[in-house]
Amino acid sequence: MKKSLLTLTVALASLFAASAFAQKDVPGEGRAAPAAKATPAEKADAKAKRKAEGAAAAKADQPGEKPSNAASKKVAQSEKEAAKAKRKSEGAAASKAKKDPTAAGGPAS
Repeated sequence: MKKSLLTLTVALASLFAASAFAQKDVPGEGRAAPAAKATPAEKADAKAKRKAEGAAAAKADQPGEKPSNAASKKVAQSEKEAAKAKRKSEGAAASKAKKDPTAAGGPAS
């Protein structure tokens, strides 16, 4: 009985102690003065300013980015066809080498 009463007393004391040391709203102590609310005109002005800054930042070149016109280099159609034929022939030769084990230096069984 004594142990349970002691445990209950300690538990209640800790509950009351928590509220005793809690932060309280005491006038004149560490609280900032309330800020004045912005008028709709001030809000619109600030929004327009942010929008203009955002548009300027979006138009400016970002570090590490390539300009869009550098990536679109024009290549003649005949060059494209020649490169495609070269890739196709290299792929066919590689495929044939995989199918034929003796061509790649593999064991001839």
